[in-house]
Amino acid sequence: MRAEVEELTAAGLLAHAEALADVLEDAVAGGASVGFVKPLTRVAALKWWRSRAAPVANGLLAVWVARVGGRVVGTVQVRFASTPNGVHRAEVAKLLVHRDARGAGLGRELLAVAERGAAGRGVTLLVLDTRSGSAAERLYRREGWAEVGVIPDYTADPDGVLRPTTLFHKKVDA
Repeated sequence: MRAEVEELTAAGLLAHAEALADVLEDAVAGGASVGFVKPLTRVAALKWWRSRAAPVANGLLAVWVARVGGRVVGTVQVRFASTPNGVHRAEVAKLLVHRDARGAGLGRELLAVAERGAAGRGVTLLVLDTRSGSAAERLYRREGWAEVGVIPDYTADPDGVLRPTTLFHKKVDA
């Protein structure tokens, strides 16, 4: 599966909000622990994506989308630090691949794009968290991320069940 990956401007994010909401809804419906619980309504998914436009516009957030055949099937974000002592670090967040596009390396490709995009902005340290035992955790380990530790009951999965979260970090070359 050949994907086209593009970084979105604030206007681009708003233009893609419907497609991004599709990916987010699919992730939550599929059990991904990405900050939302069931039922995730279309209105809530759209509202959340649209609320990301301002942070993109002010440089605190970068969002990429992956398209296959013109259809948005994945996304990833990098959240940049807003304090002067943290400009060297950022957080990778919301790495989502639609269930019907998984298994083709899109998660790995989006993660690499996020790492390069952050490094291109002077970031040398990335952090992220993911539900312990998830496919995402295995991806991060394979891609050279180092585990910091596990926090029990850190987040609720989409069904509202508290789950442990694994924290990771990775040094990148700016």
